[in-house]
Amino acid sequence: MPKQQVFDFMEAPEAVSATTAAAPAGYKGLYGFHKYWGKKPHEPLAFVIEKLTKPNAVVLDPFVGSGTTAREALLRGRRFIGFDINPVAIALTRMLTRPPQVDDMRDALSEIERAVKDQILNSYRLNNGQLATHFLWEEGDIVQVWARGLTGRAREERQPMQHDHKLSESFKGYQSRYMRCPQFFSNGRINTAPEMSLDDIMTGRAQRNLDLLLEAINDLPSDVRSALMLCLTAASGQMTKMVFAVTGRGKMTGKKASRIEVGSWVIGYWRPKLHFEVNAWNCFEHRTSKLIRALKDGDPLGLTRISDAVGDVLNNEAQSHLFCGDCRHEMKALPDQSIDLVIADPFEREIVFSNAKERGKSAESYAAAMTEFFDLMPRVLSPSGFLVVLFNARQREQWAALRGICNSGKGRHQSRETLNYVGRFPCVYSAGSVVQDSRRGSLKSDYALVFAKQSLRKSSKGRFGDLCKIPGWSRELPDHLT
Repeated sequence: MPKQQVFDFMEAPEAVSATTAAAPAGYKGLYGFHKYWGKKPHEPLAFVIEKLTKPNAVVLDPFVGSGTTAREALLRGRRFIGFDINPVAIALTRMLTRPPQVDDMRDALSEIERAVKDQILNSYRLNNGQLATHFLWEEGDIVQVWARGLTGRAREERQPMQHDHKLSESFKGYQSRYMRCPQFFSNGRINTAPEMSLDDIMTGRAQRNLDLLLEAINDLPSDVRSALMLCLTAASGQMTKMVFAVTGRGKMTGKKASRIEVGSWVIGYWRPKLHFEVNAWNCFEHRTSKLIRALKDGDPLGLTRISDAVGDVLNNEAQSHLFCGDCRHEMKALPDQSIDLVIADPFEREIVFSNAKERGKSAESYAAAMTEFFDLMPRVLSPSGFLVVLFNARQREQWAALRGICNSGKGRHQSRETLNYVGRFPCVYSAGSVVQDSRRGSLKSDYALVFAKQSLRKSSKGRFGDLCKIPGWSRELPDHLT
């Protein structure tokens, strides 16, 4: 196998300890600028990559999601292959593995400011010339206006005036020219119904301002356009009707506060009766500035070669290959024994159990998809390869499907090649979740389930033994909700 080219700008990242892997810090830098659903902490992924592979090994993530595995693999001198059916996931992973130059991003933001900033801000202009930062809505009416103080940063709060209502009404009925009408399903878990439209989650003013930002971004060079579109998608959740108002903070301690605070769009499509409409320009500028700050000192992956051909990675002619498509189809085209490590979170995208009846994602289809996925692994993994599955589920059927797969290799006469389940450890989240923390029966972390191509006796030697040092490691199958 040819030796991987090492660039002068690349420095070996600091090694991750087992203790750090078990207690990740909050999302920072490039990992903190985009609120992608299902984002995993980088510390345990880095530890797994360091301990289960050698430099120049090939790491595969069939559901790249937020791109964390891709970035950690490349930072550690491994090659990477990634798939996802979500084009946003591919775009985000591409940006994390080949970030733009910080000067180009600054110039692009300045160009957008010149093109549309004043036009957007005027849609939040109050009758005294101040700019509204937030409008507090209650059941379809503006009940409070927040503005940045004229003499300082302290906010000013006041009752809405006729001007504020008329300005808001002037955008009523606006339909975005660029955003397609979303298709919603019946799903009480995420508060959706088929009759919902874009107007249910976003005001006409927000839709119009998003259109202006989209137009300005599309006029920019392609090397920064994708990164700015990601900034816009990262900011768009805070531009919706789903930003709840926090009231009565501290009531559990007996020191209930009267001050209203701004919450955050968190998950799903919950539209609270009391919510904020946030200044769209401020949302976009804040998110873009966060990316610029993360890039201010340059990035060691700025020259990564991302190829459209998976063969270039396998032949050591490129560091990465990303493809937007169903991984189960793409993995069938991979050569035998070509992958050294697979890290996968198969629950949230291609392989999913859904409460939405229209989607047809039943317990039976979930079990069949999981089985198909696991059946593909033994062929593509190298003789000393590993599969690490990040798993979190609430339904008993999902756990039953998992246990069935994990136990499938224990019989003597198997019609298919299987992997050996060797153990698991808790993959703790980097940030708390309002949903996971409060929902009955929810796990407070993922399980990282480790499978080896070799037998347990052989795989426990050398590289694999380091995983046993992670706090919470166990060779037993998880037994949640049984």
